[in-house]
Amino acid sequence: MSEGAFGRRGWILFAIMSVVWGITYLFIKEAVGSFSPPAVVAGRTLLGGLVLLPFAIRGGALKAALKVWPWVLAFGAVEMAGPFLLLSHAESQLPSGLTGLLVATVPLFAVIIALLRGDRSALAPMRLVGLLLGFAGVAVIVGGPGLFAHGTASFVAIGEILLTALLYAIAPFIIAHKLAGVPSIGTITFALLAVGTVYLVPALLTQHQVPTVRSTVSLVLLGTICTAFAFVAFFALIRQVGPVRAPLFTYVNPVVAIILGTILLAEPVTPGLLIGFPVVLAGCWFAATGGRLRPKAAPATGPGTASIALPEPVPPVD
Repeated sequence: MSEGAFGRRGWILFAIMSVVWGITYLFIKEAVGSFSPPAVVAGRTLLGGLVLLPFAIRGGALKAALKVWPWVLAFGAVEMAGPFLLLSHAESQLPSGLTGLLVATVPLFAVIIALLRGDRSALAPMRLVGLLLGFAGVAVIVGGPGLFAHGTASFVAIGEILLTALLYAIAPFIIAHKLAGVPSIGTITFALLAVGTVYLVPALLTQHQVPTVRSTVSLVLLGTICTAFAFVAFFALIRQVGPVRAPLFTYVNPVVAIILGTILLAEPVTPGLLIGFPVVLAGCWFAATGGRLRPKAAPATGPGTASIALPEPVPPVD
């Protein structure tokens, strides 16, 4: 599957994912305050799946997903089952800034995977500069003397986040190359319900305290906004710009998390944020566009000219 243009639709989806999965850090931090990590995973996936289920059934999308169930389950394991648990556990031990920095390695892992698959387009000079520039910007924003203040005990959690980043980088390739012909709503719903069902028993066995109202509200928002709605936008972004450039929004996610901390928790605006945020935006733009002001025009098709059929955009959920 070739990458599509990072045009207006791509940038809109990019902005949505930047904000929605940037909020996720805050909601997970609040949810694990009184929910166990397996309970957070079970809660957000089952709730997200139930929200989307009527739409998946109505359009016959769930039936289509069942026909390729091994790949749907593989996607669920790589994008949800593993990362959700690893992230929930690690966030109970690491500062959110370090978590955001490590998750921001997703685009770098995506480039490595693309290279292993024989795709050299990510090595275009301006795109490579953008990738490195964006990561450097994230490092400037979240860096500081307290970044590794949790000592050696946090090394396991750091490994969990890096594994999460690797899994997040693999998932878009499964979507683009194995599930391109399956309606996104069906894939997302089936995967969410399957993961939630697997985690239901561990959730019940590990939940030993009465959840607080604050944690419960955070979990509900995590399941509806940051899971159900976010995955619909995520699939649309991958089908619009391809699996290598789609994860670029992970550079902006920690910035959103820090800005929310400033607004909601009265955390100070640091010099790193003021310096690093423009660097992150510039890096994302170069990595997404290769430095072109306009998307590269698609080659004309006609008699004697071969054309490549790209997947249709994801239909809107209504």
